[in-house]
Amino acid sequence: MVILAINPGGGSTKIAVFRNKRQILFENVMHPSAQLAHYKLFLDQYRMRKQAIVGTLERYRMNPGSIDAIVSRGGPLLPLPGGVYRITARVVADIRHGRVQTLHPSLLGPLVAYELAEEVGVPAYFVDPVSTDEFWGISRISGLKGIERLALSHALSCRTVARAAARRLKKPYEKCNFVVAHLGTGITVAAHVHGRQVDATNANDDGPFSPQRAGTLPLSGLIRLCFSGRYSERDVFNLVQRRGGLVSYFGTADVRQVEKLVAEGNRRAEVVYEALIYQIAKGIGAYAVTCNGNIDAIVLTGGMTKSKRLVQGLKKRIRFLSPRIFVYPGEEEMPVLASRLLAVLKGKEKEKIYEQEVAVRR
Repeated sequence: MVILAINPGGGSTKIAVFRNKRQILFENVMHPSAQLAHYKLFLDQYRMRKQAIVGTLERYRMNPGSIDAIVSRGGPLLPLPGGVYRITARVVADIRHGRVQTLHPSLLGPLVAYELAEEVGVPAYFVDPVSTDEFWGISRISGLKGIERLALSHALSCRTVARAAARRLKKPYEKCNFVVAHLGTGITVAAHVHGRQVDATNANDDGPFSPQRAGTLPLSGLIRLCFSGRYSERDVFNLVQRRGGLVSYFGTADVRQVEKLVAEGNRRAEVVYEALIYQIAKGIGAYAVTCNGNIDAIVLTGGMTKSKRLVQGLKKRIRFLSPRIFVYPGEEEMPVLASRLLAVLKGKEKEKIYEQEVAVRR
């Protein structure tokens, strides 16, 4: 089986082709900020992102007609349990007409996958969307009637490394308890209890601050900022979701640049960097409660885990929670997209139906 996997992110589009589980092509097409600035909305980038994928296949002389199926990262669609879903006209319509939880570049993946699949005459799928929702009822309570905590997370990444940790322990994933932290430009801290992601931070709303996001903020300060007259609603969203965290302090989302400032003796950088580690550790400690302290392992992944300094600092603060701290540097989402789809195509995993799951949730 030849599988095309696509994964649009904030500033890049990852493209990979697999022959069964063997990767035969990979390209990470970068989209500079100056290029993205021309587009008012994420969905306006659709044609540009599609051309990046088609152009990459052409450069590698990959005939689209040789592809058997296409798989994409799933975006923040309507609440769904984790799984592998066929991309249908309903999925496309929900994205196009804004019937989703929030707009994010990952929503471009199902759109492009569906159109390419239609052109080639093959099926298209998405896996473990950002809106994977397996929350307990108590996980949704916010503390203010009328506002619920939303299940929006790096679900694909978190489940991938949780399953890897279970294999390492030689235990079924469905019998393990993990606290998983995806440390990227946004951060997810999640509790996986017996095969379900029963609670997780939403990088846009709460949890630790990150390279781009503000995380949990003092409410009174945020309310005063909203009513200061200096910002529109869109401005505030951009401030906390794109220009928060390290960007707000240092103008960069690159942890390496902040570490360089620390090494040069910048006291402000040292305090903020230590606060980043401190808040991540607090988040992991909080989700240890979700597992009642019965943790098989703490699992760390995402781009920031490539930093030895950050990982070492984090381990010092959390090692009392569990003797087992597993680190999976970077991201392995592309091979997982292909392997999960392959499992469905070979009948080893059951394909889920988007329309049915949406109806059940409502």
